[in-house]
Amino acid sequence: MAAKNILLFGATGQIGSFILEAILTTRDSFGRVAIFTSARTAETKSAYLEKLKQQKIEIIIGDVDDENAVKAAYNGIDTVISALGRNTLAQQISLIRLAAASPDVKWFFPSEYGTDIAYGPASANEKPHQQKLKVRAVIEREISRSDLDYSYIVTGPFAEMYLDFTPGLEEAGGWDVKRRKAVLLGEKGAARVSLTTMKDVGTLVLSALLNAGPEVRNRPLRVNSFTTTPAEIQAEFERQTTGQPWESVSETSLERLRELEKAAWDAGNAAATVLTLRRIWTEGGTLYEKRDNGLIGEPKVMGLQEVIANEIRRVSSL
Repeated sequence: MAAKNILLFGATGQIGSFILEAILTTRDSFGRVAIFTSARTAETKSAYLEKLKQQKIEIIIGDVDDENAVKAAYNGIDTVISALGRNTLAQQISLIRLAAASPDVKWFFPSEYGTDIAYGPASANEKPHQQKLKVRAVIEREISRSDLDYSYIVTGPFAEMYLDFTPGLEEAGGWDVKRRKAVLLGEKGAARVSLTTMKDVGTLVLSALLNAGPEVRNRPLRVNSFTTTPAEIQAEFERQTTGQPWESVSETSLERLRELEKAAWDAGNAAATVLTLRRIWTEGGTLYEKRDNGLIGEPKVMGLQEVIANEIRRVSSL
């Protein structure tokens, strides 16, 4: 059964806003579309929420930790999409249990967007994966016995974030158009990585909602925008800027990345998560024999040239 009445958590956040924007492009394909937001967000983003109301979006104000508020929000809703951020992922456990107990909710999308947390046996021990793994455990050990379906939208790293340097940690890789500076990950920048733009996250979630057959339910959907290498990204930056090699292009080996990662975790450095994720990506943890875009209708997604052009325009506007 296709999604009809949708409720989004985290709809005004970084990724949630792209999912909501995608749904708005085909608003009439759905019955109700509602977002659950906090009183603080309702106050600080009142103009934005008013605009959403004019686009036939219901605004439900409440606290995600208030079970009665969540139960009331679920009334008449068949599909729930969570886009809660990394620091609030554990709150999904209650949301999922309440959805399984609801007579109306039949399909749940947990906040999975990003690195595959079950890529291989080693994934279970990766520190940044632990909260998402706890959420999956509840779904697969408890909720699988109910009639609530789920879909994990696994996108790999966001292209926009992959391109950016981490402040104070340039060895972790990135590109700086203004300084014509790049640090490529892996030997000769040859490590293949699959990226997904934030806009395409919305496109891919929407396509899953519209292509709701059994083949897209109760499983991870490993989707992405494109697969490339740091060297190919660098070549495209050079082609679209000066047409000449940049002044400063260096490499961070996988061995060096592992050293930086260990030191960051040992020191309690907040950058440790970034280093772990970039090490996973450089090891090939985003690559599959076949991506699942075709299962959801092969939606049109962005390519490398477009992403680089957008990044150059963004930097030029600063």
